[in-house]
Amino acid sequence: MLVVSETVVRRHFLKEKEARQLLLELSQKLKVDAEELFGSKPRMELAETQAAEILIINGKTLFARFEDIFLPTLISNEVFSFLPKIVVDMGAVPHVCKGADLMAPGIVKVDGDFKTGDLLLIVDERHGKPLAIGVALIDSGVMRGLKHGKVVRNIHYVGDRLWKMLKEI
Repeated sequence: MLVVSETVVRRHFLKEKEARQLLLELSQKLKVDAEELFGSKPRMELAETQAAEILIINGKTLFARFEDIFLPTLISNEVFSFLPKIVVDMGAVPHVCKGADLMAPGIVKVDGDFKTGDLLLIVDERHGKPLAIGVALIDSGVMRGLKHGKVVRNIHYVGDRLWKMLKEI
């Protein structure tokens, strides 16, 4: 689970070279073409907190870096289409929104292929609303056949400290 201090220590625009390097890192870690998503010269800011860095691209708080994990925030609609999705039943929703890891019985559908350690988007079955960003504990092929056990580690969810802070930035 991601724990973030609410205090922004420093916020600044990135130089072109820093921005290019960060786009390359995003592309590699998230397996998306960040330059295609945001353009070759997006306006990029970095908000640093005591626990995480928040990347603001073209005025939107789209990514956070916590330790060595780069993750899309739950405000990152532009990136969601590139992430594999886990659809959960409505019974799992309150648990996921309180930070619980995802268990196999709560899964309705596994959409996309992924490997252990990949980032996933967790959505509800009724409206398809983003609930959390998680890390796969097993490969997608194995996950589809499981009936019990923990399958996704929840690292960022609706209502967590990062989510609340992003609403204020």
